[in-house]
Amino acid sequence: MTSLARRGVVLGAVVALATGLVAVPTASPADPASAATAASSATVTTATIRTASAGTVYRGGLYVDPTGAAATAAAQLQAAGRTTEAAAARTIADQSIATWLGSWYDDAMLVKVVQRTLAAAEAKGRTPVFVTYEIPGRDCGGWSGGGAVDDAGYLRWNQLVADTLRGHRAVVLVEPDSLGHLGSCPETTTTRTATLAAAVAALADAGVPAYLDGGNSNWVPPTEMAARLKAAGVDRARGFFTNVANYYGVDPERAYADKVSAALGGTHYVIDVSRNGRGWKGTWCNAPGAGLGQTPRVTGGTTGLDALLWVKTPGASDGPCNGGPPAGQWYPAYAVALIANRK
Repeated sequence: MTSLARRGVVLGAVVALATGLVAVPTASPADPASAATAASSATVTTATIRTASAGTVYRGGLYVDPTGAAATAAAQLQAAGRTTEAAAARTIADQSIATWLGSWYDDAMLVKVVQRTLAAAEAKGRTPVFVTYEIPGRDCGGWSGGGAVDDAGYLRWNQLVADTLRGHRAVVLVEPDSLGHLGSCPETTTTRTATLAAAVAALADAGVPAYLDGGNSNWVPPTEMAARLKAAGVDRARGFFTNVANYYGVDPERAYADKVSAALGGTHYVIDVSRNGRGWKGTWCNAPGAGLGQTPRVTGGTTGLDALLWVKTPGASDGPCNGGPPAGQWYPAYAVALIANRK
């Protein structure tokens, strides 16, 4: 099974975005007065994380970050006179894309990134989506390998994220691939589920709806994934996510996720649809023929599906394959192709 690293997380892009970032003037994330003041913008409490409607969890709809990787690429391409490629990047930038958090930011910058995103989202009355990607042994040593040195360091880092989010409206996708990889490399064999459960508990205590890794429809069988999610503390999470950075279509993902959800008593889930418009194309890396998926949106129907999200940044390269630059760098021709192939 392919890993998230081989599917290309945009680490290079997020590091570049940190340059010149201005801190939002707010109190310390651990300051109770700050949390109390911000509480008016929160719509979910620790007690209602699992029971609130999707419309409540994502009140106001999904936040669109005007400073994301696609927006930066659009401005640079326009300045270079590459108008077709700039237009493609702008089309992508106009959609809600998750904000990834990891050790490419030091602690001070991490807080600034989260605070800036929260302040901008609150000004628009929207809900931002964050992704944590810092667990020890992430990606089993693949292209996006790394993460915290040990579980204690990871949980300290996760607590910083939780404290910064406390009292604000936001959603967190916790550690893509962390449960899909369970048992497939030494770092995942003993303490991972307990560590994830502690991370989810910290977010829940801060009133933050979290989703755990649910793999995808072509990886771990639904009953096994449900058992892993249970061990990782899904009972305190909002639910789970599927298909991050992958290409599988909405129909097979929903069928798979519905089975996992049913095994967990009907828990909620979200699906990454950023590049799944044409389904699986037989390769994980800048797959030729892939197309943008559906517009990201909150669904909030009668099923367990909360939202269709763009978690992976479409247009960011998976790596030096199929004509692409190193992982995380903007791949202009691929962005154009993703739009041309959009279904």
